[in-house]
Amino acid sequence: MSEPIVDVRGLSFGYGTAPVLTDVSCSIAAGERLAIVGPNGAGKSTLIKCLVRLVAGFKGEILVQGQPLDSYSQRALARVLSYVPQADGRMFSFTVRDFVAMGRYPHLSAFTARRAHDEAAIDRALSRAGLDALASRPMDQLSGGERQRLFIAAAIAQEAAVLLLDEPTTFLDPRHQQEVEGVLANLHDECNVTLVSVTHDLNRALRHADRVLALRGGRVHYLGAPAGLLEAGRLEALFGRTFALSTHPDGGPMILPD
Repeated sequence: MSEPIVDVRGLSFGYGTAPVLTDVSCSIAAGERLAIVGPNGAGKSTLIKCLVRLVAGFKGEILVQGQPLDSYSQRALARVLSYVPQADGRMFSFTVRDFVAMGRYPHLSAFTARRAHDEAAIDRALSRAGLDALASRPMDQLSGGERQRLFIAAAIAQEAAVLLLDEPTTFLDPRHQQEVEGVLANLHDECNVTLVSVTHDLNRALRHADRVLALRGGRVHYLGAPAGLLEAGRLEALFGRTFALSTHPDGGPMILPD
């Protein structure tokens, strides 16, 4: 078995005296799609932030490509891990292309101009996100779905091996959700990018993920194949409520709304 691209061992973290994550261990294989699910306050977003060092002071060990996380400079880490945060409505005074170009920062020094291969990477990122025609448009003129694809395009331009996404389709209507999911599916299938997504959409996790990591109260509640989350009352214990289950037209399990 090949070495995991990310390996989390006994991770614990808290804000002040309040624990958020307790003894979390999981590995992420190169090329897989991992969905992180669980109720609000379970520590899902905090786990992602620990991986990209947006929070500090955790206990335990995180290995990235077999090396300790603290052995990486931030620039070197960004060549392996890219991060798309939750949408918060903030706008910046950049065009679409200029914003995507900032994703090239791990490959440039402060005094290095963009080279031909940087411009090509930006072009590829815009194309993969379906934003070619909007390259010169100001960010504040984009729809919510277009903005989310823009943040993903900037992460694609990093050319990192792993893309970490914190609720990438939250607040989007069904059409824009489908567009974002299509961008991510193509990126995974065509470029073998490892996708790690925090999500509240359990059906998307069941249908599209290779594995599911379920957190409850900052601890690992379940880690394994998506269908296993529906066995032995795990889903009910995770959320503290019952669910109605059915079969999707593609033959897989589906959770029905009340």
